[in-house]
Amino acid sequence: MTSVLNVDTIADKAGTGPVALTKQSPLKAWAETNSAGTSILDSFNIASLVDTNTGQQTCNYTNNFESGSYVCVTTGDTVSSNNTFSATAAGNWIVYSFNGSSYSDMGMGTAAAGDLA
Repeated sequence: MTSVLNVDTIADKAGTGPVALTKQSPLKAWAETNSAGTSILDSFNIASLVDTNTGQQTCNYTNNFESGSYVCVTTGDTVSSNNTFSATAAGNWIVYSFNGSSYSDMGMGTAAAGDLA
């Protein structure tokens, strides 16, 4: 037997607010960018992308994090000798792609989890 649940709002036990996630930390932002770092292919909670420099992309949040202390994981979209890493701030993240001797452009996939402001 198939069941369907259609609701407009799920409230807390007291009926005064939304249900809070407890002991969980879902992704609060993520983005997939093109290899030039000039466009967002798909995203959640990302307001804009800036091609900061060769091999450097800055994603600005729609809703900021509480601080720059949160987890941010970055991967490149191709198999290569490039290393990818991130720097975090409350309002954005910067992702880097470094091939061992210089920064180089490549598509990035980045995801962040932490507390929003």
